[in-house]
Amino acid sequence: MLNIQNGFDAQASSNPINPYAVDVIRAKKKYLVNGISHTEDLLDLLVTEGVMTVAKRSIVLTFKTRKDQNSRVLEILEAGGERACRKFFHPCLMLAEPDLYQRIRAYVGSVNEHIRDARRQLIGYLLEKEKEGMVGIVTLTNKKKAGGLFASEKSKRFSPEIEDSSPVPLEKLGDKAAPHQPDNLIHMIATDCDLVLLEELLKDTDINTFHSSNETLLHVAAKHRHLSITEILIRKGARLDLQDNHGHTALHSAASRGHIEIVRALVKAGAPIHSLDLFDKTPIDLAAEHEHVDVVKVLLKEEAKQTESHTQDMILHRAAMQDNWRLAELLLQSGATVNARNNHEKTPLFYTVARSNEKTTTVLLNAGAEVDHDVINEAIEHKQESILHLLLANARGALSEEELGSALFSAVRQNQHGMVTTLIDSGANVNLCDTQGYTALLLAAELGHFEVFRVLLEKQAKMDATLRDRSSALHLAVHSGSVPIVQTLLEKGSDPNIAGPEGQQALHLAAQSDRSDMVGLLIKAGAQVNAVSRDGLTALHLAGQQGHADTVIQLLQNKADPAVKDKLGRTALHWAASSPVESRVVDLISAKTNPSTTDNEKKTALHLAAMEGRLNAVVSLLQHKAKVGAKDMDGSTPLHYAAAGGHASVVSTLLQSLSNKVLEERNAWRKTALHAAAEKGHDSVAVLLLQAGAKINATDYSRDTPLHCAVRGGHQEAVKGLINWGQAAHSRGWKKVNLQAQNKVGKTPLQVAESGDTPEHESITTLLKRKMFLVK
Repeated sequence: MLNIQNGFDAQASSNPINPYAVDVIRAKKKYLVNGISHTEDLLDLLVTEGVMTVAKRSIVLTFKTRKDQNSRVLEILEAGGERACRKFFHPCLMLAEPDLYQRIRAYVGSVNEHIRDARRQLIGYLLEKEKEGMVGIVTLTNKKKAGGLFASEKSKRFSPEIEDSSPVPLEKLGDKAAPHQPDNLIHMIATDCDLVLLEELLKDTDINTFHSSNETLLHVAAKHRHLSITEILIRKGARLDLQDNHGHTALHSAASRGHIEIVRALVKAGAPIHSLDLFDKTPIDLAAEHEHVDVVKVLLKEEAKQTESHTQDMILHRAAMQDNWRLAELLLQSGATVNARNNHEKTPLFYTVARSNEKTTTVLLNAGAEVDHDVINEAIEHKQESILHLLLANARGALSEEELGSALFSAVRQNQHGMVTTLIDSGANVNLCDTQGYTALLLAAELGHFEVFRVLLEKQAKMDATLRDRSSALHLAVHSGSVPIVQTLLEKGSDPNIAGPEGQQALHLAAQSDRSDMVGLLIKAGAQVNAVSRDGLTALHLAGQQGHADTVIQLLQNKADPAVKDKLGRTALHWAASSPVESRVVDLISAKTNPSTTDNEKKTALHLAAMEGRLNAVVSLLQHKAKVGAKDMDGSTPLHYAAAGGHASVVSTLLQSLSNKVLEERNAWRKTALHAAAEKGHDSVAVLLLQAGAKINATDYSRDTPLHCAVRGGHQEAVKGLINWGQAAHSRGWKKVNLQAQNKVGKTPLQVAESGDTPEHESITTLLKRKMFLVK
């Protein structure tokens, strides 16, 4: 350490004036800067004595070297005046640097004899304090200063006799002792509102720095109502949208505390007024909760400006969305516009209804909220009958007939009979038609909503209304499967034989949808069991087509005629045989009619079953003596159709029931069943027919053999089956395929193949040439 004693001696001999404390600091500044080695202890004592603030202590400690720290301490003391300087020497310097203190004391004592009133000089002050036995430290328990928090263990050596009153370390104080102590230097300065120090420190500091609670300087300034610091920070570019651990922006902090000037400054600078904290609260939410009406008004005014550019959902909308009726009430009292619309063109009333909050709805309605179509439908959508009552009571004729009608249809769709009653009682037209021609009654019948349907009838809804396709309420109720509605309509006199779409009656629909219970109801009420639609279809046709066995039984028991033909000349058996239905239906109808009855094309039910490959129907029809060799108007038998369709199982079943004569039956083009199979390339069916005795070289009207037909179609597998059939034919007495047979235009199968233009024809050509030994 620098030998400062010599310096003191030299100064004493040259200076005859006993200085004041501030003069000593100025005169001995260099020696003090170099001589103080326990700077932190000294600072703790200065804070404890009230000479220096906690914030200034922290600033001093930000300087890198001890000498710089000491220099800053002395500058602060000089600025503090005589009292601060005296406290510095006694007790602070005396306790922190006892040796240095004694040198200073010796210096000022050596010039004391030249001074008249020594008590007013530094030496007099020191002598007086030493006489009083001043120990030095005033602890946190005796003197509640923030500096006591920083007293270190080293400080205890200056007052060993004071045991119970020693300063409490910071880490032991906990939240209760120092609930708002910042842990960052700059934040402490912002808290203390020391503008000079703040300006100095911000020169080399990130203005948006966080401390442990994620608070920025702007948060701290806003929270402690420091307008000047807030304005400085805004001017220097502090971010307005940063959030702390609670999700609060600076505006949240100011608004929740009612700091109106801070709120105005932040809003003017562009602080976001709709930011949400962790509890989905905006600044205005917090202001309203704490009843800071002035703040609420400021934020509402700002929102009104922003609303012109449609930037966000408005604050009253948020109150409605949050079901916060108290906030809504306060907002309305503060001038919020009750019918303002947000970006989605929705009013606050829409959202409170959507969230089923009756109290907030009442608040808005009392403030004059308009009831429109969207709001009414929202109440219906959420099944809020009591809210609907409120809305309609406050609508005061504002809703048009169309709007009330639309609401009525919505209530019907939701199956809300109470709402239907309310709407009709409030003026909704029960017989109003929508754009598709539905009345509320027709819609209820289609949806099968019986309770709603019953209410509509009680409210004088017309039963005879129909849709544009002539569907009546009875048709729609049958289609929906609602037995109670069907029964009610019939009891109230609805005509069971009224013609609907395509001339179909309700019985047709019941049969088609397999509602045997409704079939009985309708017939009992007078429905004509054999009534036909525009296509000539009866209920039995439709039930047979769909394979509804129970309904078929019901209809047959009620004297449905299975012989009735539709416009195609088909009976119910034709439709049943050609449809993928259970064989039981075919059995039921076959037992009541002639299974060989033909349609307009002279096709029997067996023709149609064979054509569609319905094996069960074929078996059932054969059991009921259907004619296996019956020909249609083209001369084709069921076997022709089964072969052409490639239905091997049906072909096999038919072959068991027919004779060789039928096997060789030819149609109008003189084609056999084998021609039909070869023409379509069904090689497995062709083999079945050959095995049953079909003639392999039979010719049709064009003198084509089955081989000609297979070749022309490019069916390689069928060609192979026919030409290889000859290998086994000789041993069994069957004829071989004639490879040289010529058709009506003189072409052999090979020539037909050569005239083809596909890769398949090329392969068949090679195959035939090898078979004829024309190529290897």
